[in-house]
Amino acid sequence: MTESIYTMVRHADWQVAAEAGAYHGSADDRRDGFLHFSTAAQLRASAARHRAGESDLLLVEAVVARLGEALRWEKAGSRPGLFPHLYGALPLSAVRSVTPLPLGADGAHVFPAGID
Repeated sequence: MTESIYTMVRHADWQVAAEAGAYHGSADDRRDGFLHFSTAAQLRASAARHRAGESDLLLVEAVVARLGEALRWEKAGSRPGLFPHLYGALPLSAVRSVTPLPLGADGAHVFPAGID
């Protein structure tokens, strides 16, 4: 399907993950019972819908092949397509990159090259 998936994480939450060796999710993730991820093609819309205006974010890229059976592709409400949901913690060994996700002058997130 896709080689990498992405999640947006607050700096403080990622610092906790770095010390623990795994990311256990945001309050929303824990409430829903899984970690929310997006593909590169879904990421901009997910950021606008769920993280608009948040300036303290990191973009975490995870390698799909390192996530095993805990990763499921599921519908998310009425939105088209399937979204990657991780049922369990994200081990740091599955992370390919962590990149700051700043806001641009227009208030939208500025994504690194390669994000559709």
